[in-house]
Amino acid sequence: MNFSSKILENAVNEVSQLPGIGKRTALRLVLHLLKRPKEQTHYLTTALNNLVEEIRLCKNCHNISDVEICEICSSHSRNQEIVCVVEDVRDVMAIESTAQYRGLYHVLGGKISPIEGIGPQNLTIVSLVEKIASESVKEVVFALSSTMEGDTTNFYIFKQIEQLDVKISTIARGISVGDELQYADEVTLGRSILNRVPFENSLQG
Repeated sequence: MNFSSKILENAVNEVSQLPGIGKRTALRLVLHLLKRPKEQTHYLTTALNNLVEEIRLCKNCHNISDVEICEICSSHSRNQEIVCVVEDVRDVMAIESTAQYRGLYHVLGGKISPIEGIGPQNLTIVSLVEKIASESVKEVVFALSSTMEGDTTNFYIFKQIEQLDVKISTIARGISVGDELQYADEVTLGRSILNRVPFENSLQG
């Protein structure tokens, strides 16, 4: 692909680094930005700069937040005794969209996957165990995808907290085996949360 401008080429190269964006799509997007009024493109660049410079992770649950403690953790209307363990922020968004869960969350930042070089030390498991051990948490809900990596992560955390005085449950298998939580429809996901079962039951299958 030949470019008449080095500036254009650099912009296309950067945009093409985004997931699912090839060089041709990146060129189309960059040319579209050039056609828009300058102030609209400046709004986009300002939003991206703010995303990089000002976004943070909640000190309590590791969800993406604008402030030190996210709105969910600081809300007095949430049940502080239930913690739902999820892989990433997209799962929080998916569960929140069901309006069926009113507890708190804990975002692990991934799943245990030796093949990808991701071990327990790479996730926020230590802070989860500390939270359960030191705070008034009555129930932990595993809401990871029903994949081998998800099941491995669930079991690892279970072994870390099984001796603590806390109820351990998992979402019902309304979510198909192998499915990612974020792709489940809201009704199915909502029912899976409401009909959660003791985690020990899932070990018997």
